[in-house]
Formats: sequence, C-alpha cells, structure tokens
Amino acid sequence: MKSKIFNILFILLLTNSCVGTGSQGVFGTGVTIALDPRSLGTQIDDSIMQKNLSARLALKDKYYLLSVKVKVIDGRIFITGKVDDPEEKLIITKLAWETKGTRSVKNDIRIKEEFSFKQSAKDLLITSQLRTAIIFNKKIKASNFQIDTYKKKIYIYGIAFTSDERKEVIKEAKEILDVEGVIASVLLVEDLRIQKN
Repeated sequence: MKSKIFNILFILLLTNSCVGTGSQGVFGTGVTIALDPRSLGTQIDDSIMQKNLSARLALKDKYYLLSVKVKVIDGRIFITGKVDDPEEKLIITKLAWETKGTRSVKNDIRIKEEFSFKQSAKDLLITSQLRTAIIFNKKIKASNFQIDTYKKKIYIYGIAFTSDERKEVIKEAKEILDVEGVIASVLLVEDLRIQKN
C-alpha cells in the first residue's frame, strides 16, 4: 500500500508544474501563454488532460514515462514513442480515449526495434535543423510548434494562425536533407473550440 501511495505521489510531483508565463511540454519548451491562440481555460484543460494521461500511463508501466510522449491540443491527444509490442499500443490508445474531455486520438507509437545510435543521431540532427529553420522563418511563429523525429520521419504538432503558416512549416520540414516523411498534426486557430478574444 505504501509503495502505491509513494508511486502516485512521485508521478504527481513529476508531472506537476505551474501554469505561468510559459508551460513546459513533453516535447520540449511549450507554447507560451501570451502567444498561444487557445483561451487560458482551454490551455489549462489541455494541461490537465495531458498530465492525467501521463500519470495513468506511468501507473500502468513506469517505463512509459520515458518511452511514450503525450501532447494535448484543444482536447485532441497526440501520442508518439516506442513500445515492445502492438498490444501495448492498443492499451495506450484505449487509455487516451478514456481521458475525460478527449475529442480525438492520434497514435503514432512505433513498435520497438533494436536501438541504433546512428539513427538516433540523424533524427536529432533533423529535429535541430527544422527547429532552427522555423525560428528564422518570419512567416512562422516557432513557439507554437513542437517537433519530434523518428526514423527520418518528422512529426509536427501545434497551432497555426493561418493555412499559409501551416503550409510554410510543412514546406520547411520537407526541405530538410534525408527526411523521408512529414506527419503534420497542425490545427488552425479557426478550428479551435474556444479562441482567445
């Protein structure tokens, strides 16, 4: 019993962070509240959903804290990472759908293969190149996007103010050398349930 209480407290402490001038997401530095087009209430709801799902995944298996990444934008859940077998992927999808307030679930989890340092280094380089490209592109609000690369495929999550901005982000991703695919889960501000006034 003590062990279970300790685990729950540990997970709550690990996932607990204050909502202030910025938020820290599982994909790195998150969207700052001042620039985020979602209403403050939606941002808080998304943060609660994200922490709730992350905690439930960690209770299912502590290994998921490191192997599975969760991002929630406007009630839509995006999941990436690696697991050992297809059954785990189904369990994680089910847990995501059971999270209160879920509007949709996009599960991009891959089944684990042998670790390749060379592949991981290439993925990290691709992510860094794209992050740099969108920071220097004046048509893109870089802080509104998170990037994850797996096996030369780029996963982009975020909110674009216009369809032109969304196209620009995808164009920048496709121009990175060695990229084999771009999976963009980019919402437009007009698609959000509740927007900032």
